[in-house]
Amino acid sequence: MPRVKRGVTTHRRHKKVLALTKGHRATRHTLYRRARESMLKSLSYAYAHRRERKGDMRRLWISRVNAASRANGLTYGQFIDGLKRSGIEINRKMLADMAVREPEAFANLVTLAKAKVQG
Repeated sequence: MPRVKRGVTTHRRHKKVLALTKGHRATRHTLYRRARESMLKSLSYAYAHRRERKGDMRRLWISRVNAASRANGLTYGQFIDGLKRSGIEINRKMLADMAVREPEAFANLVTLAKAKVQG
């Protein structure tokens, strides 16, 4: 049975790890062991933060809708409550987009919500 030398495979794997850690500081991108630790941590952060970004975007939409609805005389909670009572189902992403790009249409929604909340 011939002897198997695994230098090529190991070298390829090491190069892949070092390529993934390009841009990391100090030994974290030069030494394989430190680079592997750094790579594992960075990949786990990337995975977690992709999911975290969804919540960040929702918070941004809510703050935009809140600012626009307060400018029209309603708080965010009252506005959402009024929309639900009037049977309007628009998600927060679309509401935030309307608040920025179409203030007149958003103002119409606020008046509909205001009528349901006060009436």
